[in-house]
Amino acid sequence: MMSDHQPPSYDQYIKALTEISRAVTSDLFLEDVFKLMVMVVAKVTGVDICSLWLIDEDSNPPVIRLKATQAIEPEYMIDRSLGMNEGVVGHVATTREPLVIANVLESDIFKEKGMARKLGLVSMAGVPLLGKKGKIIGVLNCFTSAPHDFSKTDLNLLAAVANQAAVAIHTSELIVRTKLIEEELKSRKIIERAKEIIMERQKLNGDDAYRWIRKRSMDSRKTILEVSEAILLANELYE
Repeated sequence: MMSDHQPPSYDQYIKALTEISRAVTSDLFLEDVFKLMVMVVAKVTGVDICSLWLIDEDSNPPVIRLKATQAIEPEYMIDRSLGMNEGVVGHVATTREPLVIANVLESDIFKEKGMARKLGLVSMAGVPLLGKKGKIIGVLNCFTSAPHDFSKTDLNLLAAVANQAAVAIHTSELIVRTKLIEEELKSRKIIERAKEIIMERQKLNGDDAYRWIRKRSMDSRKTILEVSEAILLANELYE
C-alpha cells in the first residue's frame, strides 16, 4: 500500500522512466509495453492498482477501454469500457487535467463505489495521455488501499509515463502506416509490371491492358494483385 512506502527517490524515478523508455523503443508488442508501464508505475509508487485506458475512436460514439492493469482481482480485470463522460476516466479525458481524489467513496465523480468497497480502494490519481497537438488519447489511473496524498513527484512520474505511452502509441501508428504504404507501393509495382507484360503479349495499350487484368480478376473472383502476381509467375515460367 502506498501509504506504507517511502516516496519514490530520484533514482527510482529515473530508473522507472529509463525502463519504460527502453520498452517504447524495443520490439515488444504495444500491449506488452502497456503492461510493463503499469507494472513499473505500481512497483515504483507502491500503488495497489495501476491501469491504462485508451479511447476507442472506432466505436460510435467513442468509448474508453481498459487496456492494461497489473491488478489480479477478477472484478478489475474483466473487459471494461466507459463512455467519454463516465466516471473519473471520463472526467480526466474530458478536462484533460490530472485528477486526485483523497477518498473515492466520498467522491461524486467516482461511480464504481461497489467495486471500490470490494477491493478496498481509497485514494486515486488519474492523468491524461496527450498525443500530437494535445489530442487526448487515454488516461492513466492509480489507486491505493490506504489514504494517500499523491505528491508532485507521484504526479510527475504518472505524467511522464502517460507521455511515454502516448509516444508508444504514436510510434506504433507510424509503423503500421509505413507498412501499409510499403505494401501499397509494392502492389502497384507488381500490377504495373503485369500490365507491361500484357501490353507486350497482347499488343494492347496501357488502359486496355489494365482492363484485361481487371476482367480476369472479376471472372476468377481474385484480386487484381493476385491476378498480376499470377501473370508475373507465368511470365517467369515462359522465359
